[in-house]
Amino acid sequence: MNCIHLKGAHARSVCRLLVVAAWASASAVAQVPPPPQPSVNVSASATATVVNDRLQAWLRAEAENPSASVAASQVNAAVTKALSVAKEYPSVKVATAGYSTQQVSEKIKAQRWHVTQSISHQGSDFVAAASLISRLQDDDGLLLSGMGFSLSEKARRDAEDSVTGQAIKLWQTRAAQAAKELGFATWRPAHVTVQTGEGGRIFPMARATAMSAPGGVPVAVEGGTTDVTVTVNGEALLQ
Repeated sequence: MNCIHLKGAHARSVCRLLVVAAWASASAVAQVPPPPQPSVNVSASATATVVNDRLQAWLRAEAENPSASVAASQVNAAVTKALSVAKEYPSVKVATAGYSTQQVSEKIKAQRWHVTQSISHQGSDFVAAASLISRLQDDDGLLLSGMGFSLSEKARRDAEDSVTGQAIKLWQTRAAQAAKELGFATWRPAHVTVQTGEGGRIFPMARATAMSAPGGVPVAVEGGTTDVTVTVNGEALLQ
């Protein structure tokens, strides 16, 4: 807009305001962002079924006595003996766990104290672990609280590594298929995440107690399997 031929200060001021307004409008139009690039979210998973290689079990020593100190001494003696026996099985990691003392009061029985201490067992040698657990139950009177099977950290990592590539390739295939079905010639990945997940397997108490057989002969232990899953989620930009 040319304000040179306009006469009067007021006219020239109005003209300058119009010029500024026109410039601001043009700048606003120039700064309008382009429309967003079309995209599609894609998800894919791959799973490996792996044989469990780690056993975890918990045994406990219990004693009841009118004297709390006597009950505690009985439990401590049982646990000390169990730890000594466990040294004969170096492949099994053994550690003391929870310890509790409770006062028991019943109408038909005299007041007494109930003392309990647990021992955890962990190892990949199922035969040795089963033998130790059976021996502690049959010879030393410990009680089996529970048992579970899972994957060791190395086995889990190896399984995740083996299926991560599969999950990524499947994600790429699905992204390409989505682009094609939506009418786009090409695509490229944007933000993509890789997530791992692992499920565990815990046997009920009834199955766990079956490890102990008459005469201290351990029954065969079957650890089962664990499914290790890797999931890829991400955005594919369509072009």
